[in-house]
Amino acid sequence: MAKINNFEELEVWKMARTICKSVEKLLRETPLGKNYALANQMERSSGSIMDNIAEGFGRGGNAEFHNFLSYSKGSTSELKSQFYRSIDKQLIDESSFNKLIDQCNTLENKLGAFMYYLRKSDLKGIKFKKSDHN
Repeated sequence: MAKINNFEELEVWKMARTICKSVEKLLRETPLGKNYALANQMERSSGSIMDNIAEGFGRGGNAEFHNFLSYSKGSTSELKSQFYRSIDKQLIDESSFNKLIDQCNTLENKLGAFMYYLRKSDLKGIKFKKSDHN
């Protein structure tokens, strides 16, 4: 992997940003935006995905970055659950639901692969200790 100098270069961060934009559009254009509690949760979850990738990149070492990627992956699962709540309440249509779930599934897979890569690389200059990835 080529040297990465900024979190904005990371594919997983770009994907997270796309999901954030999709959520924002959904909140503007569907009845979901009027369900303030769920809309707020979704905005926070999608932002957490993106922000944790950026914050983790800014921290020292692969192990700490890995932890923040894990938080992002968890926030992605949380957002998926919120999409299920949204369709169950008939606040979004099936097409939007399927698109968003697919985006989240793809990001979860990419985050998992990137986390695996980090365990074996020196991307952030500080490798995992043997006990960190058993």
